[in-house]
Amino acid sequence: MLTNVAYLHVLPIDQIAATDKIAATVAKAILGPIGNRLVSFAILISTFGCLNGLILSGPRVYYAMAKDKLFFSAVAQVHPKYHTPVKSLGAQAIWASLLTLSGTYSQLLTYVISAALLFYALTGCAVIVLRRVRPDLPRPYQTIGYPYLPLLYVMMAAVVLSCNLIGDPKNSWPGFIIIGIGLPAYAYWKR
Repeated sequence: MLTNVAYLHVLPIDQIAATDKIAATVAKAILGPIGNRLVSFAILISTFGCLNGLILSGPRVYYAMAKDKLFFSAVAQVHPKYHTPVKSLGAQAIWASLLTLSGTYSQLLTYVISAALLFYALTGCAVIVLRRVRPDLPRPYQTIGYPYLPLLYVMMAAVVLSCNLIGDPKNSWPGFIIIGIGLPAYAYWKR
């Protein structure tokens, strides 16, 4: 919130509304052209860090799904020397390449954020529902501010998701379409 206050202090509201790169615009207003480059560099480093985590974790999810017979069995193959899920890494590389060809970075980000927000909200709902319907389960951690904080989180995720769907429907719905395409596969492997 303080960051948004700073943005409003530096730029008039019409300039804020006119840009989709608010941090870079503010940095440029404060530091000149070097500010824009510094923010772009920081975003680049952050993106590489995020990609590293996704590349390490994503294929292991497909691998685990294949081991549980919820995905193609070939994806469970492990490299004999490096002990990495080689087919799973390859599948993710192919999928990521196809997505890269499907649109701009901004479009892809909107696809992913919209779909992810739905699951984040559902996860928050699951915390509340499971504590009510399965009070007998062990709770190795406590949810701070329960049930108010999870409810606030779910409401805020729903607000942001609604804003995405209303403000940029063309780039928000493809994420849900991709999830929908996966439903028949889920039904097949669930059998």
